[in-house]
Amino acid sequence: MQQLAPIALFVYNRPDHTRRTIGHLQKNVLADESRLYIFCDAPKTEADRDKVEQVKQVVKETTGFRSIKIIERDHNLGLADSIISGVTQLVYEYGKVIVFEDDLLSSPYTLQYFNEALTRYANQEKVMHIGAYMYNLKDKDLPESFFYRAASSWGWATWARAWNHFEPDIDKLTAQFDPIDILRFSIEGKMNFWRQVLEFKAGKNNSWAIRWYASIFLKGGLTLNPSRSLINNIGHDGTGVHSNKERMYDVHISQQPVKKFPDVIEEDERAYHAIKHFLTHRKGNLLQRVIRFVRQRAGQ
Repeated sequence: MQQLAPIALFVYNRPDHTRRTIGHLQKNVLADESRLYIFCDAPKTEADRDKVEQVKQVVKETTGFRSIKIIERDHNLGLADSIISGVTQLVYEYGKVIVFEDDLLSSPYTLQYFNEALTRYANQEKVMHIGAYMYNLKDKDLPESFFYRAASSWGWATWARAWNHFEPDIDKLTAQFDPIDILRFSIEGKMNFWRQVLEFKAGKNNSWAIRWYASIFLKGGLTLNPSRSLINNIGHDGTGVHSNKERMYDVHISQQPVKKFPDVIEEDERAYHAIKHFLTHRKGNLLQRVIRFVRQRAGQ
């Protein structure tokens, strides 16, 4: 295997989540050979300062990697700008990067999967993103990994050659979409990706991830994904800045390495339909939706 990709970990004000995320990363095959860069954002308000300091203490006690560098921001960048600047810094230094946020629990084989895929598809221009999270799909006979159009931000990796196509300007992105593109982009209306674009444009969110997916989509790019998730997001507990209290995306983390990767660089039609089926039914029936809505309103 070629030089391992550096790991960028973005943290803010959740010490317990950060501790668990690092704990799982430490147990990864290749952790002790990997360089870890931890980007600590500065507090947005005085109310956040104590938790931010607790997070800094957690990361300063981290061991188990080839090297650890902590980057402490002197002013609050927010998640989007923090990720964009950190990823840009590392891809231009190393040519590739693995990206984690502070609420992602990984399989012991997640780093191995990322590094093998980064090496395998390094020169395949159409492959622009490697995701490690996957929904709990009903179809259990999918290949171990497959290509798909959408990009998941819950544990991912990319190369400088792909990140060069990242377009942060939402007006430049939206100008390139026609109605058919919008339908394809939103998985035939089964996922709210286009709504996220419009909400960003209206100043209602500050998502770097939806702009990254749009950039990939407009270049005709593909993302590699495992059929059994190598990541579970523990941020849907009401503590995240950009997430609700939610369980529909919980998964069991695969404890097996991904050994098979697709040779043909095209979207896997069966996987696409399995994902579309999950997205269609993820919120359950009407009663289940009402119960979820009431619980969210009650903060349960």
